[in-house]
Amino acid sequence: MAYPQLVSVEAAVVAVREVAQEYQLEVEVTHDIGADQTSRRTAAGVFAIMDADGSMPHEAYVELGGRPAVTVQLFPDGDAKITVEGVEFHDIPRDSVPVFLRSVYGGLAHVTGKLFPPGHWLVVPLPGDQTYKEMVLRGAGLSRWLSARVRP
Repeated sequence: MAYPQLVSVEAAVVAVREVAQEYQLEVEVTHDIGADQTSRRTAAGVFAIMDADGSMPHEAYVELGGRPAVTVQLFPDGDAKITVEGVEFHDIPRDSVPVFLRSVYGGLAHVTGKLFPPGHWLVVPLPGDQTYKEMVLRGAGLSRWLSARVRP
């Protein structure tokens, strides 16, 4: 399924703000601009703010208020890391971030568990037969929000 193309980090931040407004959530955004500020530009020279091609990379960290606890880190490379109640989903395409959040806040996300091998997985289904699934680490345990979403 095709999602609206979010061509920049700023466009993705606007889309995340729209989702937050739909679900009446507070939003806090931190912007890091420049090769010396973004997390994936460790090869940038000292005091270099632009990439070799002359572009200035932009990264944003978004924290959404309420439950579940969700943060979104938007990278200049077109992907994101979304953390839901301590469970990290890496390499989410930037275009999929708004629909991922709607799935979480809309009640589609759920937890599955197995006896053998033991473990729980947070499953986030998206429209169009796409599903993201990450293991809930044992040390973290299940939060109240995660426990309330366990399916057999």
